[in-house]
Amino acid sequence: MSFINYSSREINCKLVYYGPGLCGKTTNLQYIYNKTKADAKGKMISLATETERTLFFDFLPLSLGEIRGFRTRFHLYTVPGQVFYDASRKLILKGVDGVCFVADSQMERMEANIESLENLRDNLTEQGYDLDKLPYVVQYNKRDLPSAVPVEELSEALNPTRVPEFDAIATSGEGVFDTLKALAKQVLTELRKGG
Repeated sequence: MSFINYSSREINCKLVYYGPGLCGKTTNLQYIYNKTKADAKGKMISLATETERTLFFDFLPLSLGEIRGFRTRFHLYTVPGQVFYDASRKLILKGVDGVCFVADSQMERMEANIESLENLRDNLTEQGYDLDKLPYVVQYNKRDLPSAVPVEELSEALNPTRVPEFDAIATSGEGVFDTLKALAKQVLTELRKGG
């Protein structure tokens, strides 16, 4: 899954932020991008059509160390939120090394969360991946809103396998880097195993 660039001595890993429309995937990436030093990141690219948008950027975290003499570069992607854009979602999942499922904590978005999570599992399975075997974390975003569902209920509905989960308020950055670090750590653990 990871791409190794021997000339630059870098291992390139693809992390995908997945979730329902307007859950905060883009806000997560924008926050990370804005807080990452200029010399450690590439340009943020927005692939936009009339009706959908995908964000992408890469960064080289200096604090995570090397694996067998190679630096690790992470490429972060978002998928279009609406299930309607399934073809784009499938394309973005190709070659994925780790997934962050961003759930919208609002009560009125529970059905959309469940539908998006099922769609993630289906799309991964179709491409020969098993979500339960991939580095994977769940983020409960928008914890500051009055209609936020208790974390225990969200966890029961959206995290039956009990992967690492994080509360977040992506607009202020709360929980954003904790989520990213946990996912990156899982991916690096897999790389060190030779996976």
